[in-house]
Amino acid sequence: MAYSGNTGLKRIIKAGQYSWQGFRAAYKHEEAFRQEVWVLVVAVPLALWLGENAVEKTLMIGSVLLLLIVELLNSAVEAVVDRTGMEPHKLSGRAKDMGSAAVFFAILMVGVVWFFMLS
Repeated sequence: MAYSGNTGLKRIIKAGQYSWQGFRAAYKHEEAFRQEVWVLVVAVPLALWLGENAVEKTLMIGSVLLLLIVELLNSAVEAVVDRTGMEPHKLSGRAKDMGSAAVFFAILMVGVVWFFMLS
């Protein structure tokens, strides 16, 4: 197990830097992630305006944030699978398909949450 030697505040700062690098890489290389970031940019003000209380606003914004989280994890899986080789393999295809299914269900959840909050 790798140990960086960073502790306390330095570890937190480094972790934040790595997270920002991951966000930037996803935004640069993943079209779906870019689209979902822009959905978030539109959804946050809409949720703050249309949500009737803090719970509704939190659910509406949180569902879109969860979509971004799932997309990041899917992109990470795809990157690792692609790193191991470009030749077709049933397990590689299965991993990518499962990641895609996770994104699909996250999108479905966004739709369900927003539908019920606005109806």
